[in-house]
Amino acid sequence: MVKTGIVRDVRYMDHHTGFGHPESPRRLEVIYDMLEDSDMEGRFFDVPVREATTEELQLIHSPGYVQMVAATVQKKFSMLDLDTVTSPGSYKAALLAAGGLCEAISMVVSGKLENAFALVRPPGHHAEFNQGKGFCIFNNVAIGARFAQTALHLKRILIADWDLHHGNGTQHSFDSDPSILYFSTHQSHFYPGTGSYDEVGKNQGRGFTVNVPLRTGYGDGEYAAIFEKILKPVASDFKPDLILVSAGFDIYFGDPLGGMKVSPKGFAGLTRLIMDIAASCCSGRVVMTLEGGYDLKGLRDSVKAVLKELAGLSYTSYADMAEGANPVAVERVLKPVIQVHSRYWKGLSGIYPAWPLQ
Repeated sequence: MVKTGIVRDVRYMDHHTGFGHPESPRRLEVIYDMLEDSDMEGRFFDVPVREATTEELQLIHSPGYVQMVAATVQKKFSMLDLDTVTSPGSYKAALLAAGGLCEAISMVVSGKLENAFALVRPPGHHAEFNQGKGFCIFNNVAIGARFAQTALHLKRILIADWDLHHGNGTQHSFDSDPSILYFSTHQSHFYPGTGSYDEVGKNQGRGFTVNVPLRTGYGDGEYAAIFEKILKPVASDFKPDLILVSAGFDIYFGDPLGGMKVSPKGFAGLTRLIMDIAASCCSGRVVMTLEGGYDLKGLRDSVKAVLKELAGLSYTSYADMAEGANPVAVERVLKPVIQVHSRYWKGLSGIYPAWPLQ
C-alpha cells in the first residue's frame, strides 16, 4: 500500500457561508464520514495541520488583503465578493487550509509520505492577489507552489486543475513565471469568464499556461483522452519536481453547478494518469487539494475513488477510459490547444499546423 497522507481538521467547518450556500461545511462532513468506512479507516496518514504564516500568505497575496481578511474575525458576517462570504471562524479556517496544504507538501517532498490529499475548505483557486472570489479566500494551491519553491527549494511545479471553473487566481499568480506550469480544463463561457485557448502566459511565462476550455457534456473518456494527449506530453517536456492538483469535483455528472459527466471512476482514472506522470518525472510526488464539488454524494464517492487510487487500493486504466471517448468531441478540443501550444512544447509539435503568433 502506498503511504498516502490526508489533511483534515474539524476547524475547517467553522467557516460558515450562510443558509443555502453551496460551499457549506457539509461538504467536508460527508468526506470525513467516508473516511470512517470499513474499507478506508486506518489506511491513511494524518498530516499535522498548522496555520499558514503571514509570510507564506504574502507569497501570493498583498499585505493589505491579508489584513482585511484577518479583520473579518470581528464581524458576524462579511462579503469579499458577491458569493464569497466570511464568518468569525473563516480567517482561521483559511489559514489552516493553506497551512495544511503546505505541511502536506513538505511531508511528500521529504519522503515521509508518497502523496497526499488536503481535504480542506475554503477552496482557493479563484482568490486573486488582493481579492477573494468565487467562494475562495486564500489561494491554497498557489501558496503551496510558492512554498515548495521558497522553503523546500524545488524548481519546477506543475499545477493541474480539473475543477469545473477556471482557476483565474492561480493563472494570474504565475502567468509571467516559467518555473510554474498551470494546466486547466474547465467549462467554457462560465464563471469566472477567463481561461481561453490564447491565454498562454506573459513575457517569460509564455507557453506555461495551458488552458483547455470545454463545452458541456464531457465525461470520463473525453477527460482521460484530453489529459493523456495534452498534459502528458507537456509535462514530459516540462519535467516538474512536484505535481499539485486543484481537485474540483463539480465536473461530477450530478453536480448542481456543472454540466459535465465525470463519474467516480473517471476521477480515479485522472488520478492514475497524474500519478503515472509523477512517477516518470518527480518520484511520484503528487499533492492534491480540494476545490469545488457540490453534489454531496458525488463528492463523497469521487473523493473516495481518488484516495483509493492514490493509496494503491485500486488501479484504474485511463487508457481504457480514453478509448471510449467521443472522438469528435476530443478532436474539437485538441486541435486549437495543440495549434496554440505546439510552438512551446515539442511533445505537441507536428500534430497540427501552429496558429500564427499574435
